[in-house]
Amino acid sequence: MTDPPTPNDSGSKAWSGRFSEPVSELVKRYTASVSFDQRMALQDIRGSLAHASMLARQGIVTAQDLADIERGMAQIRGEIERGEFVWRVDDEDVHLNIEKRLTALIGDAGKRLHTGRSRNDQVATDIRLWLRDAIDEILELIAGFQRNLLDLAEAHCATPLPGFTHLQVAQPVTFGHHLLAYYEMTRRDASRFADCRRRLNQLPLGAAALAGTSFAIDRVFVARELGFDGVCENSLDAVSDRDFAIEFCACCALIMTHLSRLSEELILWMNPAVGFIDLADRFCTGSSIMPQKKNPDVPELVRGKTGRVNGSLMALLTLMKGQPLAYNKDNQEDKEPLFDAADTLRDTLTIYADMITGIRVKPEAMRAALAKGYATATDLADYLVRKGLPFRDAHEAVARAVRVAETRGVDLADLALVELQAFSALIGEDVFDVVTVEGSLAARDHIGGTAPAQVRAAIARARDVLEKRE
Repeated sequence: MTDPPTPNDSGSKAWSGRFSEPVSELVKRYTASVSFDQRMALQDIRGSLAHASMLARQGIVTAQDLADIERGMAQIRGEIERGEFVWRVDDEDVHLNIEKRLTALIGDAGKRLHTGRSRNDQVATDIRLWLRDAIDEILELIAGFQRNLLDLAEAHCATPLPGFTHLQVAQPVTFGHHLLAYYEMTRRDASRFADCRRRLNQLPLGAAALAGTSFAIDRVFVARELGFDGVCENSLDAVSDRDFAIEFCACCALIMTHLSRLSEELILWMNPAVGFIDLADRFCTGSSIMPQKKNPDVPELVRGKTGRVNGSLMALLTLMKGQPLAYNKDNQEDKEPLFDAADTLRDTLTIYADMITGIRVKPEAMRAALAKGYATATDLADYLVRKGLPFRDAHEAVARAVRVAETRGVDLADLALVELQAFSALIGEDVFDVVTVEGSLAARDHIGGTAPAQVRAAIARARDVLEKRE
């Protein structure tokens, strides 16, 4: 009968003393996570160094042990950064790979590092550290996108554009005002990520496997060392929940939804039948068979990748929904959707910030579309109301005027005064101040309105917010 592997065997697991036979090769591959969780290596080292400092401070390990651990971790960090570190599936995950290498470098001091902790609270800490870094980067990328969006909006704060409801021409807006709607969406998105960061910034380390540890640890010290705002108050919750990861993916899904809506508009506006904008060639592709084609591939892929990020959110929600307390192996499956959502969003924000700078606006096409849609009809109705006509009667009079203009193929502003007066005796020469596109835009001169002066003021406020954030 073959003896079970001893702790000194090169292929032994950290827990192998309990078992009478080795894990099968298939199970090793199936349960290993090192192929994807190795990207948390630097966060794992940061957490381990803070834990080691605490152990030495509390007299649980010696000062020499700490010095050895710090020396070994410095070497391992260098190996990882240079791409020299050898990752082993036999060692399951990022944590054991680093611990095994540390022990090989410094001996017993490496074995003492795990005193007072478990991989359960270790991985929960690593994920929070990794996510904190990811959110900080995403917030910078959102700000970069917003700055370019504001530049484009400022250049077109007085450029008339049809505002749509039901994809039908509704009322005139400016292109700058339209773009600022996406600034507001992404401003809320940034706020959500900041809130998510605040909630996740609690230290799980010290919860150990599920019940805490019998060693006299100082969790508050470790929290301060790692920049956490506090510690998780319940050991069971600390190791077993991933609501912070779900919340992060929800934030990713929301901002991707907003970028998907903008993508849909860019695709529509770029269509030759609309022709409001053109995208720079570097964001488009051609056709293998139709030489005239210029396809907006990047916006289309943003739409598609939004579904991918939504899928990551659904995966994490489904992962957690049936788990009893405390930690379960299911949670190994939390990382790939989380990483993929973060990667997809980072790539999307990076390319979108550049794509905004490559938008060429075609004002003449926008104005022509306004003329076809009778976009100032509401302004004419408001004019009649201000003259004393009840709104329902004004609505009816303008509807009849639109019908006549439509049969003649002209805009309301192109009708003669006497023709307009046929629909209401209240109409005077001042009517042409309100039925023109410029008159309509200028009339909405209030906070949140589309008057060019208000758009400029909104851009100034937005820039001030971004500067303060920096």
